Amino acid sequence: MPVKQLFAKAVAPRSPGVVTEKLRIPSLLTGVLAIAVATAAGLLIGPADIDRTNVLKELLDRVPLISVDSGLSAIQKNIIWEVRLPRVALGALVGGTLALSGASYQAVFRNPLADPYLLGAAAGAGLGATVAIVTGSGDGVGTFDLVPLLAFVGALAAVALTYLLGYSSGTQRSPAALLLAGVAVASFLTAVQTFIQQQNVETIRQVYSWILGRLNTASWDEVSLLAPYAFASAVLILVCRRILDVMRLGDFEASSLGIRPQLVRLVVICAASLGTAAAVAVSGLIAFVGIIVPHTVRLLIGASNRVVLPLSILFGAAFLVFVDLLGRSLASPAEIPIGVITAFCGAPFFVIVLRSSKRTLG
Repeated sequence: MPVKQLFAKAVAPRSPGVVTEKLRIPSLLTGVLAIAVATAAGLLIGPADIDRTNVLKELLDRVPLISVDSGLSAIQKNIIWEVRLPRVALGALVGGTLALSGASYQAVFRNPLADPYLLGAAAGAGLGATVAIVTGSGDGVGTFDLVPLLAFVGALAAVALTYLLGYSSGTQRSPAALLLAGVAVASFLTAVQTFIQQQNVETIRQVYSWILGRLNTASWDEVSLLAPYAFASAVLILVCRRILDVMRLGDFEASSLGIRPQLVRLVVICAASLGTAAAVAVSGLIAFVGIIVPHTVRLLIGASNRVVLPLSILFGAAFLVFVDLLGRSLASPAEIPIGVITAFCGAPFFVIVLRSSKRTLG
């Protein structure tokens, strides 16, 4: 079957019945294997010249009941456990969170082109980070830096404003108002951010370094900061996965089955926005993860949210770890911003999805 037809099948609505595919053990194991391979590659490959056999020995030495002399120096061990491992862990958390958020947005809006930044989270986070940088409150590095905090607050504030504007229109039974409000809020906040940058040209490089996305400042502090939000977001969204399958039939049909679509939509949007805001706060703006990963899962495995949502977490985590590995390897010792690579991969992918789903959108 041609690739275009496969994508059309993946994003087309299933009616009149409800999609009921179940999560299969082989698919779950494949996702776990993808994360394991990505983690191993992230720990073995890096700019520091460390023998990979010794790295494997060092990893084995940390396994309970196994004692192996890796032959690594204290500095080399520190590179593995305090530089490479937290970077891999942060990449996995960010990738899994953005992919899950993208899949959940696509489910609640019934729009295959929805992504985690749809409701203005990216614009709000960008404005918050820009304000922090131009006021000298931080540069995105360090435990007590204000850049992640203001980015987080900005992202959540933008989503809240979008939600208020969308539902003040009176068209509460349709998500279309939210989409339009998101476009308006994002445009306004982006304009404000651009104005601030023009008034503070000396900080433009720092701002764009954050906007393009990066994991090069990853530490266990960032991991511990993101983990609770990512976990809470994932739990809330996964609890709703069966209900989201029913909502694929439409709000009226779901209401006739005893479901409150507006409440479910609010819960899922809040959970996805919370996870997105936390991920953006520690990694900057990394685009297209929420489109590439969920649609790939739908294409290869199934369209049910019972399948797409949990597998998006696993494959999203593996995907971003691999992308980060490319970013720090292709131009070594320099690094390519991770957002550049995801955009390079995601732009053509977005076009394919758009062409394949034109009947759904029309």
